Amino acid sequence: MHVLSIPTWVIHVSSVIEWITAIWLIWLYAEASGNLAWRNLSFGMLPALVSAMCACTWHFFDNTLALEWLVTLQAAMTVVGNATMCLAAWQISKQSIVNSKI
Repeated sequence: MHVLSIPTWVIHVSSVIEWITAIWLIWLYAEASGNLAWRNLSFGMLPALVSAMCACTWHFFDNTLALEWLVTLQAAMTVVGNATMCLAAWQISKQSIVNSKI
């Protein structure tokens, strides 16, 4: 009943791979542009990646009740990730305003 279909697994796994790739590309952009505020966005994305990995792990083990704490951890990491990405975006915006005045 809880087993995910192969297309659903493809979506789950590809989403995690895409998120890792986005983190890496944003890090490279920070280095290339010299605007290190973008690195904070890479760090801010990590809790959301942990959230996705929690979901994949829970589904991999067939949503067993012994791992139900992963659902709580996933929710917490989603909230933390949203907050850290919001903070990082604010810092990028603030840095862009400073750079535009120079």
